[in-house]
Amino acid sequence: MSLIIAGERSGVGKTTVTLTLLASLCRRDRSVQSFKVGPDYIDPMFHQHVTGRPCRNLDPVLTSEAYVQQCFARHSQLTEYALVEGVMGLFDGIGHSVGETRGSGETGTWGIPNAQCPMPHDPCPTDFASTAHIARLLDLPVVLAIDCSRLSGSVAAIAHGYQSFDPRIKMAGVVLNRVGSDRHLSLLKDSLQSLQLPILGVLRRQDNITIPDRHLGLVPTAELPELDAVINRLADLGDTCFDWQRLLPLLQSKPLPISPSPHLPTDAMNRVSTYSPVRIAIARDRAFNFYYQDNLDLLQQLGAELVFWSPLKDAELPKDVQGMYFGGGFPEVFAQQLAENISARNAVKRAILKGMPTIAECGGLMYLCEEIIDFEGKSWSMAGVLPTSAVMGGRLTLGYRRAVALQDNLLVKVGKTVYGHEFHRSHLTSIPNQPLFETSRYDCEENMGCEGWSLPANVHASYVHLHWGESVEIPQQFIKECLKVASSKTWI
Repeated sequence: MSLIIAGERSGVGKTTVTLTLLASLCRRDRSVQSFKVGPDYIDPMFHQHVTGRPCRNLDPVLTSEAYVQQCFARHSQLTEYALVEGVMGLFDGIGHSVGETRGSGETGTWGIPNAQCPMPHDPCPTDFASTAHIARLLDLPVVLAIDCSRLSGSVAAIAHGYQSFDPRIKMAGVVLNRVGSDRHLSLLKDSLQSLQLPILGVLRRQDNITIPDRHLGLVPTAELPELDAVINRLADLGDTCFDWQRLLPLLQSKPLPISPSPHLPTDAMNRVSTYSPVRIAIARDRAFNFYYQDNLDLLQQLGAELVFWSPLKDAELPKDVQGMYFGGGFPEVFAQQLAENISARNAVKRAILKGMPTIAECGGLMYLCEEIIDFEGKSWSMAGVLPTSAVMGGRLTLGYRRAVALQDNLLVKVGKTVYGHEFHRSHLTSIPNQPLFETSRYDCEENMGCEGWSLPANVHASYVHLHWGESVEIPQQFIKECLKVASSKTWI
């Protein structure tokens, strides 16, 4: 029923291998649920484009180990197959402090269920939230993708190392990517023969199948008009490059049962569902498209009607909405178009100044600033709600964050700790006198400074992306604030 596509490191072609598998399976009219390890937004867009189903993120830092198991069980049981794309190299994770795990179930000192606790001398003490960690949590076999473009006989040493490094990992086989010629393939096969590790696929170098990237990774699907043609070529490739006689039985094998639990606590649902529905405007277009599907699902399950709109194209906000949600994305790429849509910017500012509860994450925060200064130094006017500017630069801010609320705000109370992720190349020219959060790295006590805006008080604007799967109180609080707008009949 399911397996994990892992890489020996970043850049080996995990996404290409995964998309090729998904495209070929979907061409066979198979229903497939995809998953992505880690906090990534862009790779899941490609998964969804191929399968027609929202991809789900599996991230025990943003949620918990229990949530990862429940999420996988809940969604994988709805399809014939499930495929998980890993993150970075197989064992690349983070350090994990004692007591940091959130979620139900007894855990050992590493926050891993006791039945799966590391050995006394764990082979990889920093692989929490890695692909290997998820493979152990879900008891799934791993297919290792290897970039063969600059090696031949050495492939056996690489494969052997990954196969033997952690005996808890069930290595199902390898996929050889970027193979240059028949002679090259022969050398690779000869080298791997002694390992008795199946070769489940061979992808030759493909000059006609490319997905462009830029400063934060792959270019999102909405900006690629030729994407369907690329997916068709991947499906053609998948029909011939994989050993389906070996792969399909792996995909059809069932993992150990994991009891799903309700997505929402019953009491949380009951406390909200007694109210009238609220309408929340969700900014979704080429500039704003970084949303965890689980977050959107939670809003709907809590009684919200989601109304999607485009700050790029729409002149006004949707009618009769009582809340706004701006996800991350690439407002810097579309800054001129956003700036030229003056009526939309003014509508957003008016709504916020009238008290509209508003969540703005990363790119959404940038949109609420006075201006965005792009990579070329050009200034573009934005909504002007926050008295600061977002300036693009070469420095990448990247990593998990532990964030402690410094004051009561739209979503959380003072002292509340949340766990999120930062991923941006912009910085603000100023921070408020009373910032939202004091942040630190997740895997150590290194202080990352204060950040985030909650002025006006109905705004939550932060660079920290949050997944609400283990924090239902966050969307619940947001909807309660939206209900105040609804009850006051302040239709905006």
